[in-house]
Amino acid sequence: MGEIYLFDVASRQARWLSVRQATISSNIANANTPGYKAKDVEPFSKVFDKTQLAMAATDSGHFSFENTYDKPTKVKKTDSWDTMHSGNSVSLEQEMMKAGEISRESSLNTNIVKAFHRMMLASTRSGQ
Repeated sequence: MGEIYLFDVASRQARWLSVRQATISSNIANANTPGYKAKDVEPFSKVFDKTQLAMAATDSGHFSFENTYDKPTKVKKTDSWDTMHSGNSVSLEQEMMKAGEISRESSLNTNIVKAFHRMMLASTRSGQ
């Protein structure tokens, strides 16, 4: 059996989610700080693209994952942060939406790892 990178990818995404949650929490904590500029982290897809992990096809019938994803769009000026008269650019509504995204992505990550783990256990038990 070859190397399985799913756990490495899941671990990297969990670390990324942790950093993003800390960044969003910092934005919320500084919501009333004059001049504070809201921050966010680089999207995970860009972080993942910088890794050396590659999808491996063990059979010619496997699908190729190249160019099957949507390209990210730029943030429009109308979608950007609201700047308050104090110079603060934190929108609590947007930060709470991001926190919800982080929660959903974390749950998905955990559920995928659990399912993969169960699948591995089932395949090793059936081979005995």
